[in-house]
Amino acid sequence: MAASSNSSLSGSSVSSDPEDYQPPIWKCYLYQLQQEAPRPKRITCPLEMENRPKYYGREFHAMISRERADELLGGAEGGYLIRESQRQPGTNTLALRFATQTLNYRLFYDGKHFVGEKRFESIHDLVTDALITLYIETKAAEYIAKMTTNPIYEHLGYTSLLRDKVTHRLGRGRPEGKRVTFQRDDKISSPLVRRTALRDGEKQCSYEKAHNFKVHTFRGPHWCEYCANFMWGLIAQGVRCSDCGLNVHKQCSKLVPSDCQPDLRRIKKVFSCDLTTLVKAHNTQRPMVVDICIREIEQRGLQSEGLYRVSGFTEHIEDVKLAFDRDGDKADISADMYADINTIAGALKLYLRDLPIPVITYDVYSKFIQAAKITNPDARLEAMHEGLLLLPPAHYETLRYLMTHLKRVTMFEKDNFMNAENLGIVFGPTLMQPPDQNTLATLNDMRYQKLIIQLLIEHEDVLF
Repeated sequence: MAASSNSSLSGSSVSSDPEDYQPPIWKCYLYQLQQEAPRPKRITCPLEMENRPKYYGREFHAMISRERADELLGGAEGGYLIRESQRQPGTNTLALRFATQTLNYRLFYDGKHFVGEKRFESIHDLVTDALITLYIETKAAEYIAKMTTNPIYEHLGYTSLLRDKVTHRLGRGRPEGKRVTFQRDDKISSPLVRRTALRDGEKQCSYEKAHNFKVHTFRGPHWCEYCANFMWGLIAQGVRCSDCGLNVHKQCSKLVPSDCQPDLRRIKKVFSCDLTTLVKAHNTQRPMVVDICIREIEQRGLQSEGLYRVSGFTEHIEDVKLAFDRDGDKADISADMYADINTIAGALKLYLRDLPIPVITYDVYSKFIQAAKITNPDARLEAMHEGLLLLPPAHYETLRYLMTHLKRVTMFEKDNFMNAENLGIVFGPTLMQPPDQNTLATLNDMRYQKLIIQLLIEHEDVLF
């Protein structure tokens, strides 16, 4: 079964036309092994005991030796019991019979049972999962070691179709390839099918983004969308990208390219959302909050005295935030809704301040601070330009657009009394924050933060 499953996808390619797409063959070898794994057999203690921990049942046998535990298990494959350790009184050990030997594991409880990273509601579930894992890793160790060598992701993944769409749209032509149709060997569908069927007119953002993988428990059988193999176990069988929904083994997640295309249905909010994630989810160059707020401010607020320095009403700014989180790019921030332009300016500052990774990212923060300390003006600008080139594309584009806007704000200084230095004071700590969030370091760096933003505004035509 293993060999045939591998060969079914060997050297394959697929038509880049979504209408010709057929689901891949999911490799069922590991699923069959899970079905064959030994079942738990609880070895109960016939004695009544007052000191039995309340979170254990009759599988608890008090303090007995390893040898006695081995006798009680009696060679029953999948047999298990819990004993108090003789070597470390007060601690408990799970004795489990597998492959003609008794295995002993230190057992813990913190509201759930665990011996490693996985936590279980019951001892029975813990043992079931352990037996599945032991059985599969024993029977298919070589197979597991090689299961990532022929991934379907490279041939069939939703990103390959996405890449072809972008290439075609940019006029570079669609790469030619053999047209191969795959037949499935089971009836289990996958989110991969939905993500592969891209609509012809769908606009996609080309910014690179890493997947945001989180350990996930899958209900019912699930197959890895990287290697096409079954994800075994009862809980925490693999990881899921919380931004696009890609499901893969934990080990496969290390091989998946940084090509996440977030799904708007998974983006729960606009504020406090990672900048690149939001941009890709909405298929825009910059966060739509930045575009919409700046458009509104430039239409009716450039001559407003103290623009960006004067605070709007906190309650109204929170209302704008909720409107974006609820309605996205359909949020109404017009003068009819919010007559005070400082409310819109305050919402924009709040959005930028609440980003989990600042516009000027933690990775390049120190480079900008060091650049600000250079006394030679030309060398300082050159160092700043080098720092800009290290920013992720979405961050760079957002900063460029914002600085162009702030440069326009300074052109109305005689009305709004906001020059580049004043704007630097406002936006310095908003756009850049030290990685360690050290209060003293933040205070010491504030003058450099102000200078960086001031210079970015004054020289935006050169630096960008």
